[in-house]
Amino acid sequence: MLDRPFKRISVIGLGYIGLPTAAMFASRKIEVIGVDVDQRAVDTINRGEVHIVEPALDMVVRAAVKEGYLRAGTTPEPAEAFLIAVPTPFKGEHHEPDLSFIEAACRSIAPVLKKGDLVILESTSPVGATETMSNWLASARPDLSFPQTEGEQSDIRIAHCPERVLPGKVMQELITNDRIIGGMTNRCSALAAALYKTFVTGECLIASGPRVAEMAKLTENSFRDVNIAFANELSVICDKLNMNVWELIALANRHPRVNILQPGPGVGGHCIAVDPWFIVSSAPEQAKLIRTARTVNDAKPDWVVAKIHEAVLGFLADHPGAQLRDVKIGCFGLAFKADIDDLRESPAIEIVKRISVSHPGPVLAVEPNITRLPSKLGDKVMLASQVEAMEQCDVVVMLVDHKSFKSPDIRFRETARIIDTRGMLYTKA
Repeated sequence: MLDRPFKRISVIGLGYIGLPTAAMFASRKIEVIGVDVDQRAVDTINRGEVHIVEPALDMVVRAAVKEGYLRAGTTPEPAEAFLIAVPTPFKGEHHEPDLSFIEAACRSIAPVLKKGDLVILESTSPVGATETMSNWLASARPDLSFPQTEGEQSDIRIAHCPERVLPGKVMQELITNDRIIGGMTNRCSALAAALYKTFVTGECLIASGPRVAEMAKLTENSFRDVNIAFANELSVICDKLNMNVWELIALANRHPRVNILQPGPGVGGHCIAVDPWFIVSSAPEQAKLIRTARTVNDAKPDWVVAKIHEAVLGFLADHPGAQLRDVKIGCFGLAFKADIDDLRESPAIEIVKRISVSHPGPVLAVEPNITRLPSKLGDKVMLASQVEAMEQCDVVVMLVDHKSFKSPDIRFRETARIIDTRGMLYTKA
């Protein structure tokens, strides 16, 4: 195997995973062509700038563009390896996987494929998606052979290598985390491993096939989802029994073999809130615990909204002269986790949206990592500074544990009702 068999790589999808991956390859002096349907993102990258917030990403992109190793476009060009990192959302109300973005990516790269090329699906996908991708490519290019029919002798190599990084630490974890690689043949796996070894210092673990690699990523996030569901359910139980869940968890975690996670307003992000449903869709009769955990976590925003309405009524009871439209609600945090700008599948967004619809009074949102609110929140929600919300709001909802929200200087109005879904204001006795 050559030390560096790839001279030109194409990354399809320049979002939270695709762009950092493209930048990482480019930082190793490999020519990288990034492809995205968003012209604004393409133009931003070609200026050496970034359209997402991720520590250190801007510096790597700036250097790679300046040195000529990274450029972006809207149309794929010939390359030796193609990495597909596009969204895999749901379709319909039953959490069925939507592979249309992967299919569109296949259609876009098919015309430029040539013998010897490697295609890797990085998008988190339901079991069988890599094989489906290979079939789509084969249909588009009948002049080339693919692993499902020609095995090791195929013209095109196909593999799955799911991303396993934590937002906020992507540039570090892309390098140090182990990678799971599931090629459709041994040769596919070996070629994919050689590609990632360009910058990965972690181990490249070869799965027995793409289905195992797909299932591994789904299993990792489902495991986390089940554990979060336990913590979220505990918080609801403790509220019913009038006890502090943060104190309870802190005490229970003193057991040497217990490590309960911290509850929150729900579960968000592009992985944990989505991946378990892919397992459920593949084995609906068998995935009973995984489905229940998803149901528990998906229901947590309902509980938070009910607590907000309860707090509003409590405030009105303490202030007989006030009207419902006078009560100002402040929602601290919109991202799906702390100290990032990523709003995908965020339970905080859902909570704020529902409150803005049901509450006739002002709703302020505090999110230090964005400069404008997403359109789905409508015109009623106002983006406010932390100081404005602290000084003005009658009901405060702590939804994300951003560092700035945990400052010892944070002070709310003495009359404010506070709902702390993240335990930020809890201090041990």
